[in-house]
Amino acid sequence: MKSIELFVGAGGLGIGASMAGFKHIAVIERDQYACKTIRENQRRGFPIVTSWPLFEDDIRHFKFSDLSESADLISGGPPCQPFSLGGKHRGNLDGRDMFPEAVRAVREQQPKAFVFENVKGLTRSSFSDYFRYICIQFEYPGIKIKKEESWFEHLARLEQHTGSSREINLQYRVSTKILNSANYGVPQKRERVFFVGFRSDLNIEWSFPEPTHSRDMLLFSKWVSGEYWERHGISKKEIPEAPRSLSQKIRAMGKTCSSFEEQPWITVRDIISDLPDPETDKRARNISNHHFQSGARVYKGHTGSPLDEPAKTLKAGDHGVPGGENMLRRPDGSVRYFTVRESARLQAFPDEYIFNGTWTETMRQLGNAVPVKLAETIFSSVKNKLKIAANGKNKSVKNLAYAT
Repeated sequence: MKSIELFVGAGGLGIGASMAGFKHIAVIERDQYACKTIRENQRRGFPIVTSWPLFEDDIRHFKFSDLSESADLISGGPPCQPFSLGGKHRGNLDGRDMFPEAVRAVREQQPKAFVFENVKGLTRSSFSDYFRYICIQFEYPGIKIKKEESWFEHLARLEQHTGSSREINLQYRVSTKILNSANYGVPQKRERVFFVGFRSDLNIEWSFPEPTHSRDMLLFSKWVSGEYWERHGISKKEIPEAPRSLSQKIRAMGKTCSSFEEQPWITVRDIISDLPDPETDKRARNISNHHFQSGARVYKGHTGSPLDEPAKTLKAGDHGVPGGENMLRRPDGSVRYFTVRESARLQAFPDEYIFNGTWTETMRQLGNAVPVKLAETIFSSVKNKLKIAANGKNKSVKNLAYAT
């Protein structure tokens, strides 16, 4: 199945789509540093991105009609700064709001499905009307905003079609949900809101994949079975005490956990323990993107990510790397910045994937990325539904031919 990736950035969402079996006919990104990262991996022969047709272009100027093929899927992560909790909160008033371009892509390509994502902040009450506007535009992408019409007036006009029996040429069934990446095997507590739509004529019923990992199971493996500490070779003397706030919950878990179907959340220790310490071990110099960066410090609201928990959300920041957000906190309280390679692992990028640019630029690429593993999980589910729908249609055609 063919796909188009908008706002590809360093490639997290796009790699996930490729790993799920989609073939990109276009990947579009305006940031020169992110494009350099993709081109560098193409030059190195990283197989997943080697055949990507990369367009370094502003999406507002991109002509989908110039493509020789049509896409079954369109996906992307419109710039999140307009809605980010750490941003200026300007929302639709921010010139970086690219949701109108995402809707235009769907309108012009009319794909069978689309997947878009953004920060959890987009679901805040202050953005509720605009969130509704985004959703209903994706439901009826063919109903364009008129010249001189405000988005709020456009929303009112779109809502007239909700629940109406009036036929619309292009319509999608849209599902939205906030997903925590840690619940899907990513070593990071990263919450993002996803928009997934299927063209209505396909009659596809879809729901978001169920979580595969849980916090409760991590608590169990630490404080009930002790398997977590044993696996990492931590002696009983070194095991920290369980948080008092969780003591009642832990006691209730008992000696067994047969009712838990999920796996434990993956922690920072789980994902970086095999890497040499970049601050003290010279072997780190031989690993791509694994170099020590000085200057980490603790300050109010920025205390780093504990070693034995999934990391806090990696962030990009408008002016460099936000200190405490991209920082490791060791059990003894000392801190250091995550290296680019460690951050890439926290975003589930393969170790063979190289990031190009300065430390600040590469960390910005990673802070803006979608965890590859979460992306692959969603795209695999979407592709499976599209395949089932296609097989059902083919069977219907064969049965009709036989009856004739």
